[in-house]
Amino acid sequence: MYWSLLGVLIVVIGFILKFDPLAIVVVAGIVTGLIGGLGFVEILETLGSAFVSQRVITIFVITLPAVGLMERYGLRERASWAIGQIKGAKASGVLSIYIVIRIIVGAFGLRIGGHPQFIRPLVMPMAEGATEANYDNVPEKEKERIKWLSAAAENYGNFFGQNIFVGAGGVLLIIGTLAEHELIAEGYGASRVAMFSIPIGIVIAIVGIGQFILNEKRLAKSATPKNEDEKKGGNE
Repeated sequence: MYWSLLGVLIVVIGFILKFDPLAIVVVAGIVTGLIGGLGFVEILETLGSAFVSQRVITIFVITLPAVGLMERYGLRERASWAIGQIKGAKASGVLSIYIVIRIIVGAFGLRIGGHPQFIRPLVMPMAEGATEANYDNVPEKEKERIKWLSAAAENYGNFFGQNIFVGAGGVLLIIGTLAEHELIAEGYGASRVAMFSIPIGIVIAIVGIGQFILNEKRLAKSATPKNEDEKKGGNE
């Protein structure tokens, strides 16, 4: 019985040793299948079927060259410059607006990108640009904090916003698992799970915005605020 968990051990050891992730998962799947009594051909058929049915996940690969080209020709710089032209713009405001948009978009089952397609080339530079427009001598530690807060805005919005959509994979997995173990009453559909996810989405938006505002206050103490003349001179 416990031998079937050997695949999990392979994954853990592989990631610790920093082997190729795809190779680790494939090897773990083959070992688990053999221990479970499947033939080698059956295992390959299962892996192939899973890849074909989930091939939409790899679509993001197509967008990476386009994002790379835009970054190469100044997308990050222009995003940073553009937000710096908005009077009173702050990193906390940029991230707060993004997390709300991300949750709303997730509630409709839509995707607007992710870390490589949206956060790194657009949201993070805009937050950095707003910071540079308002402060001088920003400590390196605070710059790094802006980066991980930008990533956190995406993680918060995506993780908690997607379950508000009734057709989200996470919602369907919850319903399927509970129904399989007879832990939910008949007629308890995905819409109920999505409905109860709405308050969670609101709470995480409040928590995220509060975190961004607290970071802005900490930044004001550790960096030197620019005066209005310096801001105007920089914009010109």
